[in-house]
Amino acid sequence: MFLRHLLQNSQRIVVYLPAQKCHKGVIEAIQDKLHGQAQDAGFLKNLIYSGAIDICIDGLNEVTAETRAKICQFVESYFRGNIIMTTQPLEWTPPSTAKTYYLQPLEKQQIQEFLISRQPRLPKEAKIQGADYAQACTNYLTEVLNHQQAKEELDAVRRILSNPMDLTVVALMLSQGKHPNLFRLQEQQYNLMAAEYQQEWKQEFPLKRFSAAIYQMRLEDKQALPADEFHQVAMSLEDEKYKMVVSRQWQDEKGEAKKEWYFRHDKIMDFFLVQNFLGETDAAEGLLVDRMGDTRFRGVYFLLATLLPLDAAKELREDLIQYAADTKDNTVSNTFVQLLRTR
Repeated sequence: MFLRHLLQNSQRIVVYLPAQKCHKGVIEAIQDKLHGQAQDAGFLKNLIYSGAIDICIDGLNEVTAETRAKICQFVESYFRGNIIMTTQPLEWTPPSTAKTYYLQPLEKQQIQEFLISRQPRLPKEAKIQGADYAQACTNYLTEVLNHQQAKEELDAVRRILSNPMDLTVVALMLSQGKHPNLFRLQEQQYNLMAAEYQQEWKQEFPLKRFSAAIYQMRLEDKQALPADEFHQVAMSLEDEKYKMVVSRQWQDEKGEAKKEWYFRHDKIMDFFLVQNFLGETDAAEGLLVDRMGDTRFRGVYFLLATLLPLDAAKELREDLIQYAADTKDNTVSNTFVQLLRTR
């Protein structure tokens, strides 16, 4: 969001690059966006080195260690350039020339103000509204931000409560008279939606079949949901009470109306992806090992730290540590260990 703000307000020439586009190198990623003389590598390098172009690289946590190394090497080589990189919490060695800024968690008062500001957007038939809703927010925050709990757990709670999407889910649940479990928020939200799905469509939510389709979608790097097969599912996920997906509408070349659905956030997609990794089948156990080095499934492993039975989670922790030792890539294992400690 900060980069979006920066791009909208900059008076200079800025190039925005998702880190995933830099797998061949940063210069190559910029060249792909340009035409004519500007594509010339020598000309481009001079512009960058002299600071004539600002460069924003987003999502270092979403790429392989090899791609991160290429980006770091680029930043160290062009130390006079104006370059900003963003990442979620990540164990890595930043470029030696970089200055690091940390986004701080919200204060309790800010969290409360955000929760109360959600009220106009909550479902009109919400069970708890007005002053009762504000009081429910106060009571909940007093409970979960209790300073008598372990520091590591309190830090984890504050991180979750600083994420606007997670806070929006918390607001929805409080308005429904539910008690949000911060470490299983997506699961709770799904359970509420699935119960309503069964009421409306007179059948169970097809979790297994839908999750398998989402897994295939992820492997193929597709963004839009397979709505032809799961139209009822897309409609329920889009319901204003849950907003787990958002839709985009347009007209094709023939003037016919088209509509596609997309997950509102990667965390929601990860909840459906993780269903393929749970259970005691050979297929699920195989995926636990097969996808360790696949950055597209990074969030899935963080969910597994919470959702797997404790003994199975400990086994996976050891596998991830061994993988990190072999590959020198501990971006998943370190966070997994920290999440598992909170249990």
